[in-house]
Amino acid sequence: MVDCGCESSLPRSTLARQGTSGTLKTTIPDIDTPALLIDLDRMEANLDRAASYAEAHGLSLRPHTKTHKSTLIGGMQLERGATGLTVAKVGEAEVMAGGPVPDLLVAYPVWGEGKWARLLDVAQTVPVTVALDNLEAATGLQRHARRVGVALRILVEADLGMRRCGLPPGESLIALATAIARMPPLRLEGVMFYPGHINLAAPDGEVALAKLATDLDSVLAGFKKNGLPTGVVSGGSTPTLYHSHRIPGLTEIRPGTYVFNDCTQVAMGACGWDDCAASILTTVVSTPRPNAVVIDGGSKTFTSDPLRPRGEATFGRVLELPGARFHKMNEEHGMIDLSKHDGPPARIGQRLRIVPNHVCVTVNMHERAHGIRGESVERSWPVEGRGKLQ
Repeated sequence: MVDCGCESSLPRSTLARQGTSGTLKTTIPDIDTPALLIDLDRMEANLDRAASYAEAHGLSLRPHTKTHKSTLIGGMQLERGATGLTVAKVGEAEVMAGGPVPDLLVAYPVWGEGKWARLLDVAQTVPVTVALDNLEAATGLQRHARRVGVALRILVEADLGMRRCGLPPGESLIALATAIARMPPLRLEGVMFYPGHINLAAPDGEVALAKLATDLDSVLAGFKKNGLPTGVVSGGSTPTLYHSHRIPGLTEIRPGTYVFNDCTQVAMGACGWDDCAASILTTVVSTPRPNAVVIDGGSKTFTSDPLRPRGEATFGRVLELPGARFHKMNEEHGMIDLSKHDGPPARIGQRLRIVPNHVCVTVNMHERAHGIRGESVERSWPVEGRGKLQ
């Protein structure tokens, strides 16, 4: 077991209950609030299901670490057969390179001399692939790769409907790929895209997935016609995770949120409530009016993202209070309306667990995570990648 340094996050009364082996004997009530809880049974089931799916369909699984931001969980994904890990920022690559990772994909535009230099430092210790959609970034990466004498693998990013980064299918994408193929020590490996616009629970979800498959086929045909490599075709998201085999030509998937899931994934039909492994443990600190509850977690604890795709102005599901509406936040206060709660009123000091709308952003708010089984806290670990924005 990795030494997670969990003692520093628990009160001294808890440390006094440690056995001679140093193993913590603690339960959820020993954790101060607000705190990030991870149900280990649910998380491990999520990891196992995705790994089994990828293996069954001959897909490489390269999970995005943006959700868990932890070398510990990254290691668990790799133990289950993941071929590598995905990051967004160079700072995240620096963190994940410190774990047992065979290689990294930076699925985000990397720009600037400082970032290029830092990324090539990482590439001297762990093989790195970079996704990009412009020649300017490729030129900068080439210059730094030559400086340190390291080959850098490249995926060109195609826009297949997300309308974020990436070039549309056609001449501009082929021209960029052709240029990069002639820029050693850069080594063109294939194509990356992100199907984040697809919600299969929406009325047009199936149509959008079919169009994506058609557009990707067009991209790959253009690459093959021009003698460009298609060995890596990297896509995937959590909402489309278990439909990835329906996209011909796809070789690699990069889901991130699946490790924990959240309210948004439930709303999109990507999972059920029993698949949600992460919750925020909070305490009721005030009941100032009838049906009004205030908890010790606000916008510095939870994301302010609305519940997508419906855009509801709520901020999470309160597990202990069915019908409760977590409807308002200040920095340190969360306000919950109990007018539709059919049960006993909340009381001062009561602990509440809340499944967040968007778990990726919520995890980034917390320094530590606490892994639980039932009411026992099995281990604690630092969220090493939090705040790595550069």
